[in-house]
Amino acid sequence: MIAPAPRIPVSLLTGFLGAGKTTVLNHLLRRPELAGTVVLMNEFGAVPIDHLLVENIDENLVLLESGCLCCTVRGDLARTLRDLFMRRLRRDLPALSRVVIETSGLADPAPVLFTLMQDFFIAERFRLDGVITVVDAVFGARQLASRPEAVKQVAMADRLLITKCDQASRPALEGLGAQLASLNPGAPQQHVAEGVVAPETVLDCGLWNPGSKSADVARWLADETVAAQAVLHPYAPRSRGSAGAIDRHDASVHAFVVRFDAPVSWGDFSSALDLLQSVKGEHLLRVKGIVHVRGEERPRVVQCVHHLRYPDAALPAWPDEVRRTRLVFIVRELSREVVDQAFACFCPVVPVCAA
Repeated sequence: MIAPAPRIPVSLLTGFLGAGKTTVLNHLLRRPELAGTVVLMNEFGAVPIDHLLVENIDENLVLLESGCLCCTVRGDLARTLRDLFMRRLRRDLPALSRVVIETSGLADPAPVLFTLMQDFFIAERFRLDGVITVVDAVFGARQLASRPEAVKQVAMADRLLITKCDQASRPALEGLGAQLASLNPGAPQQHVAEGVVAPETVLDCGLWNPGSKSADVARWLADETVAAQAVLHPYAPRSRGSAGAIDRHDASVHAFVVRFDAPVSWGDFSSALDLLQSVKGEHLLRVKGIVHVRGEERPRVVQCVHHLRYPDAALPAWPDEVRRTRLVFIVRELSREVVDQAFACFCPVVPVCAA
């Protein structure tokens, strides 16, 4: 039997207006680790890497001096990915080993993730490698307080790049770091100056890399970090309309961990998660975890964005000796108690407190 070809990793580069996404991307594209990369740009602006362009292949596609390709997305992202894959299959393109999608500064990352999850053709040939969010060290705190788009970009990240660190004071950097940790404690933070980023810190930051046959579950899940942060900053629902209420867009986003010591029935677990997604899907920014299914030796992987769930998958082995279900929830205006109640409706075992 012929083994299926490895799915092409897709990295999503996002961040608010002026955060420095393009500067980071320009640096990365010159590195040999990104050879064979196709960069997808949104259609709402001029291609910001003109100094790297060497050849126009067609009206939407240019070849860069690094050997990478840059494609302007005009319309449907799924159609663009399908077209690129088929052109590579026909050998019309020199390479297609990785895709980097740079979103506009006001973009919601969720629709891009939906495309990778919903479209069968895309899901069979591409895999999410990670969400990389760029945050401005000078204006990031103000943007998080006033712009919901910036909050969601941070909350959905696997990696956080804090740029322009040479322009910010130490107290400002520490304050921003604490703010980011309260929103997304599981995402490692990296300080960046002049866009210089080591590729190994932002590439292959997902759970499963078929190329290296490795699964860094501890880094991907970071449940201990999330649990510790949840204890330090417990969520308290805002009192709408009360005098003196703090109006911050990041105040209602928080993270917590749900654990089960005993194995669970996959049917019961799926029913509970389906209930949560159908009733509270808009509040579930991102859910990820591993599940100890009764009667199965290997852990199953769960990843959700809002009301959608990634296709079921299993790890080749448990990452450690502790065989238990661990789920990280990053939510908006949703209490831990509601999540516990949903699981209690279907699962006979009681969730373990994440503290």
